[in-house]
Amino acid sequence: MNSCMDVTNAIYGRRAVRDYTSEPIDASVLEQLIKAAIQAPSAVNRQPWLFTVVSDQALLAQISEKSKAYLLSKPPTEGGAKDRYRDLLSDPDFQIFYHAPVLIVISAKELNSWAVEDCSLAGQNLMLAAYAAGLGTCWIGFAKTWLNTPEGKAVLGFGPECVPVAPIIVGHPKSPPAPVPRKEPEVHWIG
Repeated sequence: MNSCMDVTNAIYGRRAVRDYTSEPIDASVLEQLIKAAIQAPSAVNRQPWLFTVVSDQALLAQISEKSKAYLLSKPPTEGGAKDRYRDLLSDPDFQIFYHAPVLIVISAKELNSWAVEDCSLAGQNLMLAAYAAGLGTCWIGFAKTWLNTPEGKAVLGFGPECVPVAPIIVGHPKSPPAPVPRKEPEVHWIG
């Protein structure tokens, strides 16, 4: 893992990756990513996170299919797919995890006022650390809704109090993604 990368380079270089090789990722590298993730700040230093690492491709395919079916079965107002995603989610060849070798689900062990924000900060750290290690990541929002159902929680071995927040795939990119243009920030200065 390249721990010498400047944080600014990681922030400006990291992109969502949706095309991976099948090369596995060593468990020690995944442990380093998780160690970077837990350096994130958390409200009152509660550190509410739980990291679930899934590399079983059959299980990832099952979660993908269940997530797609769930999103297609619900209206957008109830956590279902927006119209612009229905064709993609209806495609039997579309796998929401893009066949990445690993999914890391960052969950809150129990919901409190700031647990979602705390887990999100850990997710950003994990993605930046992965980029610094030459890996690609993508936060898979399509997985979150189904993983938060009783059935989804059971598949990951979670109790009802656990809340999946950040399903992030990790792998070796087939090619580096192109930069995505950013809008100019809207800044409201006071004082």
